[in-house]
Amino acid sequence: MRECRLCRPPPSQTGPCVYDAEVTRDNPLVSDERFRLEAGSTVRAWLQAHPSKAPRVIAYDVHRCCGGGKICQVKVRELSEKDDPGQYATGVMDDGTRFLIDRRAAARLPSCFGLAVRGLGRFKHLDLDLEGEQWGTLLYD
Repeated sequence: MRECRLCRPPPSQTGPCVYDAEVTRDNPLVSDERFRLEAGSTVRAWLQAHPSKAPRVIAYDVHRCCGGGKICQVKVRELSEKDDPGQYATGVMDDGTRFLIDRRAAARLPSCFGLAVRGLGRFKHLDLDLEGEQWGTLLYD
């Protein structure tokens, strides 16, 4: 097991990332492996202010524009009635908070990644906290 280079282990954990058997750029074969989600105090405060009974979803949406170009969007949202939790990979924060991850996104995401709060005022929302190359892999590969 190698040291996880994609996230900082929590202070209570020393040594290699326990969620990360092998750090790879992508996860081409997404199994039932859990992703590790890192969250700072701002994200935790946002989650406490916006409680949810069901896990939140990291949704991946692909549209084609009129010129044939591909537009990919990633959004953290509430679970809807149309969602089948069995069709998603699972991400877990260190406090046990679960997120469901669209398998198309999971195939492109690192095993460990962060969450962030973005936006202003009532437009604040959860988002992924990725490096530039990781965003490129997720949206354009």
